[in-house]
Amino acid sequence: MKLIHLSDLHLGKRVNEISMIEDQEYILQQILRIIREENADAVMLCGDIYDKSVPSAEAVTLFDEFLSRLSRLQVQVLAISGNHDSPERLAFGSRLMEGAGIHMSPVYHGAVTPIELTDEHGAVCFWLLPFLKPAHVKRFFPEKCIESYTDAVRVAIENMDIDPAKRHVLLTHQFVTGAATCESEEISVGGSDNVDAAVFDGFDYVALGHIHGPQNIGSNRVRYCGTPLKYSFSEAEHYKSVTVVELGEKGETQLHTVPLIPRHDLRIIRGSFAEVTDKAFYAGTAADDYLQVVLTDEEDIPEAIGKLRVIYPNLMKLTYDNTRTRTNQLIGDAEDVERKSPLQLFAELYEQQNNRPMTEEQQTFTQSLIESIWEDHA
Repeated sequence: MKLIHLSDLHLGKRVNEISMIEDQEYILQQILRIIREENADAVMLCGDIYDKSVPSAEAVTLFDEFLSRLSRLQVQVLAISGNHDSPERLAFGSRLMEGAGIHMSPVYHGAVTPIELTDEHGAVCFWLLPFLKPAHVKRFFPEKCIESYTDAVRVAIENMDIDPAKRHVLLTHQFVTGAATCESEEISVGGSDNVDAAVFDGFDYVALGHIHGPQNIGSNRVRYCGTPLKYSFSEAEHYKSVTVVELGEKGETQLHTVPLIPRHDLRIIRGSFAEVTDKAFYAGTAADDYLQVVLTDEEDIPEAIGKLRVIYPNLMKLTYDNTRTRTNQLIGDAEDVERKSPLQLFAELYEQQNNRPMTEEQQTFTQSLIESIWEDHA
């Protein structure tokens, strides 16, 4: 069985106040072509289909057209809601759409019923698990100890009726411990929303959404496919692609990726004003890409952004990297340290090292140690 793994379309997104809707329409057309060429059996949409819980009319229209064209290709569509989506809105009409092979995850209600597809090797069970917080699961299992995101996902999976003889694919939208992040994602401070990958041990493939950079977690069995487009300059070096999953007999899973070429790339260029406006610098390059220009001039250039947009019409962001900005950054960092107590600084270091905040007991113990040290040196 051949599957297309997609996530984080973020339809309707604006980047630096520029609408990405035309770029999203362009890339969805490319994805449809890849689905046809790969002769895929099913398409998995792993959350954050929209950028906002109340999407724009343009975003809804674009997704409606995408689903209609997928239906005409006669592929099965399996979709879940992400943290940016409204699960209620995304599930609207889902029971009617099932007749067209479009399966949308319902609002989580304590039980997950698999969608079963078959190929020459037998049945494949697809489990649609939308974005969950501990409170979502605790509501249905009050007797369970659910204190973390790992606990929540683990309990949700434990209450799935998984037949070990069959092949199982999980669609979920969570931050799995060890994933490399970027600025455009919403990650909780201290890694409090981390999910341990060990909870996914019973699945043949785990199709993840939430992280924008394509990557495997531990092995190709647990994977983020990434966004189809770059949505921040922290993603400028990403290579966007479609992940194609081939399920053979149980235990046999192969992946390959197909590159996606955007309508406008998103890049960072750097140099003095004279350098970036020199014809030799931009000749032969895509000057209409979405750009962040980093100027290295020591003095600010009057009306620089207007002058640069004559050459680079899709300039999104202008910044400076010079002695003044680096000094200001150092001063800001120093002032930030000066404002914080020793306990706050130690707590931040602890979170960075352990991906979780200190407990109250740990904070009390640390504070007592700090006070004891101060007394010894008084």
